[in-house]
Amino acid sequence: MEYRTLGRSGLIVSAFGLGTMQFGKGMNMGSLDQQATTDMVKFALDHGINFIDTADVYSRGQSETQLGVALQGLRDEVVLASKFRLPMSDDNLNRSGATRVNIRRGIESSLRRLKTDHLDLYQVHGWDSHTPLEETLSTLNDLVRGGLVRHIGLSNYLAWQAATALGVQERRGWEPFVTAQLYYSLVGRELEHEWIDLAKYSGLGVLVWSPLAGGYLSAKYDRPEDAPEGTRFGEAGQFVPFDWDRGRPVLAALRAVASRHGVTPAQVALKWTVSQPAISSVIIAARSTQRLGENIAALDITLTDEDRRDLDHASHPGTPYPKWMVLQLDQAEDPRTRALEPELFESGGAWKDLRKGEQK
Repeated sequence: MEYRTLGRSGLIVSAFGLGTMQFGKGMNMGSLDQQATTDMVKFALDHGINFIDTADVYSRGQSETQLGVALQGLRDEVVLASKFRLPMSDDNLNRSGATRVNIRRGIESSLRRLKTDHLDLYQVHGWDSHTPLEETLSTLNDLVRGGLVRHIGLSNYLAWQAATALGVQERRGWEPFVTAQLYYSLVGRELEHEWIDLAKYSGLGVLVWSPLAGGYLSAKYDRPEDAPEGTRFGEAGQFVPFDWDRGRPVLAALRAVASRHGVTPAQVALKWTVSQPAISSVIIAARSTQRLGENIAALDITLTDEDRRDLDHASHPGTPYPKWMVLQLDQAEDPRTRALEPELFESGGAWKDLRKGEQK
């Protein structure tokens, strides 16, 4: 197992974290019972995973409840994270959102279900357009100051929303976000347009969810109608959006690289993701300890330059405006970059001037 810091905090977490959507019976993600949950947690810890991520909304609390039982006697061995914000009631409107009332209710309920007196990381599960940002951030600051939470993070924010929140926290002297939990995969590389740069600049550690795009990058099927029964896609449908036509060359590249190394396409996809910049941990979930072990083994793969070129060529989504203009001005046209960061040009990572005429 590899270990990294949790964003700009001093906490050390495993490069792969254990996801828990499959614990309980309400998510169409595996429906593991208590014994299977306990076995999965023990297997993960035995294989070096020390970071476990859950949420109150996973099976409406059942995932946290089963995880709490599984962690009895082991709580101090893990970095434990949960999330709040999504609805925990179909009728009570105040049991949703990032309000002071719901955050307080959420942390008290999560701690009770998880059988612990604190969380190492508490994350807002998404932006709340109905609640003042200051209300959310001040309440999270109070949780840290009160000892119920050690660190706070965000999830599923736009880059401008995260930057705004960080600015408010800095101006007010409030506890800052240290992590951003975001979707990222070979068929979902939009984070590279703005988010990765923001994470590197601010010190936020990216926690990746669904690195296999809901199972698609296991390369077991090319079309939605081909998804076998018993797979995540076959049971729950398309978990994340992606272009199926653009996905085909990605699957072809994954299969080719996997064949060269004698591993599975899923392992190649996981290795690519965990090797990207600004990643603190990649959250992996499995329905069996055998599959979890296969996923963990992805860390042992050494991708060659050829492998990375093939995967990048097949999956690169293109560079949108304004990022291409930023790179044009900052790299292709600015002589200081070539002088101060020559390694960019040696590795081919610098932005190339695509206009006709002499290259700068």
